[in-house]
Order: sequence, then structure tokens, then C-alpha cells
Amino acid sequence: MTVSRPDLASLAGQRVALWGWGREGRAAYAALRTAQVAESGAADAHDRFPASLTLFCSPSEADDARALGDTRLRIETEATVERLAAFDVVVKSPGISPYRPEALAAAERGTRFIGGTTLWFATRPDATTICITGTKGKSTTSALLAHLLRAGGHRTALTGNIGQPLLELLEGEAEFWVVELSSYQTRDVARSGERPAVAVVTNIFPEHLDWHGSQARYVEDKLSLLTGARPRIAVLNAGDPTLSALDLSDSAVRWFGRDDGWHLRGDVVWRADEAVFDTRDLPVPGSHNRGNLCAVLAAIEALGLDAEALAPHAATFRALPHRLQVLGTRDGLTYVNDSISTTPHASLAALEVYAGRRVAILVGGHDRGLDWQAFADAMRVAPPAAVVTLGQNGPRIHALLEDGARTGGFALREAHDLGEAVAQARGLLDGEGVVLLSPGAPSFGAYRDYAERGRHFAALAGFDPDAITAIPGIGIA
Repeated sequence: MTVSRPDLASLAGQRVALWGWGREGRAAYAALRTAQVAESGAADAHDRFPASLTLFCSPSEADDARALGDTRLRIETEATVERLAAFDVVVKSPGISPYRPEALAAAERGTRFIGGTTLWFATRPDATTICITGTKGKSTTSALLAHLLRAGGHRTALTGNIGQPLLELLEGEAEFWVVELSSYQTRDVARSGERPAVAVVTNIFPEHLDWHGSQARYVEDKLSLLTGARPRIAVLNAGDPTLSALDLSDSAVRWFGRDDGWHLRGDVVWRADEAVFDTRDLPVPGSHNRGNLCAVLAAIEALGLDAEALAPHAATFRALPHRLQVLGTRDGLTYVNDSISTTPHASLAALEVYAGRRVAILVGGHDRGLDWQAFADAMRVAPPAAVVTLGQNGPRIHALLEDGARTGGFALREAHDLGEAVAQARGLLDGEGVVLLSPGAPSFGAYRDYAERGRHFAALAGFDPDAITAIPGIGIA
């Protein structure tokens, strides 16, 4: 059985399962149960929404799901081909790849895999959405856009991959919906059948190759927000070679980072030939974040609003945690938490921010097979004071850096865990410089996510983890 429109109402009468728990899975569960209650007065309610619901989750998640006390929720800890194929629709959490063998085999048998993002977009066709993705910068761009829209008096939702599943705001009302999307979710928008009002793409670098299976597929999935969802207006980075080569016949294209639009000249944001905003006091570091502001202003203009009037409000933006976040100074050392860094490109951007200072950078984590050669080459040209490698891919990175360390004059050490890495960085800097956690790799295995890794780093540095982790602005305001 197929579903013509993948909204919540269309799931009535379908054999539906959830795959994955966590916050996204719980949000999907709540949405399905709410839809079931809404239909409970109908004479054919049991035909439309079956009394039972199956959840596929890990053994560690099963106890949390059982704690709900829902006797109609069947919990299974093994998602086999046969079990998945028994359902018409499987609503999966973003972290579960649709390219897993069991998912591909079940799809061949007719099971349809969708995400909560698909359900929200198909259920809320009335929403004015600004979808933001990119390998790096999407969270800051999303939060900064919501901040400026709210400063202009517009009721705005900030939601999605930034920290809140869309389905948690299924009944919310806003003038604008700023939705951050990971590469795990961009295909879901295309599958909803809805066209975003605006789509912003900041850049494209290799990432998440283990989930997507290849770099080509990662790029294809990321760009499906443009090629599949066909936004009415696409706001794109003119400096990105992948984006600049696109031909989007179904969308109007607005470029940022180009002389005829929003772009940077030194520290100043320009609109074509007009200087608009000096970014030196912008509370986010790095030239890449100034570029994010250009993306935001181009998106505001695409909505038909006065971007120049809103630009000065960027000075009151609160920077997000775990993104080049200065925790403070202890015993002469400044600690910077860039735990969100999950690619070598992000680690290089972090080093650029602290060029000219003594830096010990901590790199390494879960190994997704990304190429670290460009990072190693950069260490030969402009090395920090020290590099400490750790994590699953730490030995591979360490091996690439050994020749450069011998000839480039930087210290190279290897640590078994983050605690040892911080201790080694302290010793190498000897009371002067910056301890920079910018791992260039995910935290999987050692930590639940990048936020937990950043919290641990803060604690190791002597700071209160609870004081540094709140993401401002999520939800509707």
C-alpha cells in the first residue's frame, strides 16, 4: 500500500512502525498518538488508526520506551528485513540511514521510509519555511536569521536539527519557520511534496560518509533540498564550487559572497556597492561566521523584508555553544570549545581564528573515513604550537602529521582520551596560549553527541558545563 501524501492523516489505516527512539522518535510517537486521539470520535477510528504501534529501538532505549506504560506500544530491539517489510510505513529517526541493507531490502518489498520532517512539512503546507543546510554554519545561520526576524517584530520559529524536532511544534503558529536541516533530513523535505519559501545552503564539504555511503551520495542528498524540494527562492554561497555550478530552473537564485549581492570586504558587510555593517563587534568569531551573516541578510531580502534595517541587530546575537565558544581563562590558558567541529575543514577554520596565538589543538574522534591530508598539508605551512590527536581516527591523523611535526616545528602528541589530551595540551603550552577543542570528527563511541563531548571538555577545563550549553532562541517567539 502506498501513501499519496505523507502527512499524518494519510497514515490512518496504514501499518505504521517507528524506527529509533531518542527525542525525534519520541516526537513522532507523540504526534501519532495525538492524531489517533483526534480521530477517536470517528466511527471507523480503529480502522483509521490501529490500536497498536511498533517501535524498533536499541536495547538501551527499550527501557525508556517501556517507562511510558503504553500497553499498545510493541517494542522490538531488532529491525530485520522481515519485520520492517511487514509495515506499509516506517517513520525513522534521522540518525538511521536509509541505505542500511535491511532498509533497502524492505523498501524493495514496498515499505516506505519517511522521517518526522516529512510528516511535519506535509501536515503543515500553510507554513512559510526558510530551510537552512550546509556542511558547516547551518546552526549559527539559522539562529542568527531567527534573531534578526524577531528583532524586526516577526513571530518566528527556530527548530529542526538545531535541537528541536519539528513534530514537537506540530500545532505551533508562527509567521516564519526557520528550519535547520542536516544531510539526514534534506531528502525528507523533498519527499513531503511541499516547496520551502526559501532554502539557504552555506557550503558543501565531505561529511557523514558512513551514513550516506559515499561522498557523491552525501552531496546528492544534501542538494536534494534544492533539486528535489524546489524552493521558490534558493540562497546560495557563490564561493562554493559545488553550489556555483548548479542550474536550478525551478527556483529563483540569490547569491551571497558575490560583489553584486551581500558579501564581505575585510570586516565590513556590503550590499553590492554599499557598506552596511561593520562585523568587528559581531559576537561570533571567524570570517566564516561573517559569511553566515551575508547568507542571513540575503535570506531576509528574499522574504521581501528590509535586510539593511535589520542588520545592526546582529550585534545583540548570542553565540551558540560548542561553536568556537570561549569558555574562559585558567592559569594563563584560554579554553575554546569547538566540539561541533566534525570535519577537518572546520578544524582549519578554527585555527584561522586564532592565527598568531600559541594554540594546542585537540583533533580526532569517530572515524568516518574523511581525508585529513589537506589538514596535514596546512600544518606544514602554518602550524599551531601543538597538535594532540585522540579518538578512533587519532592514530591515522597522527601518522599523517609526523613528517610535518619533524620539519614544521610543532609538537605532536597522542592521547587515549579527552582528559589525557587536555592534560597534554596544558603541559605543552606551559601557561600561555589557547587550548582549542576542534576535533574535526564526530563523538560517536566516546560520547552520546558533540554536546556531551563539549560539556566534558568544559568540566576538564574547570568550568561549569551547565552554564555553557543552552542554545538560545529555540522554539517560537
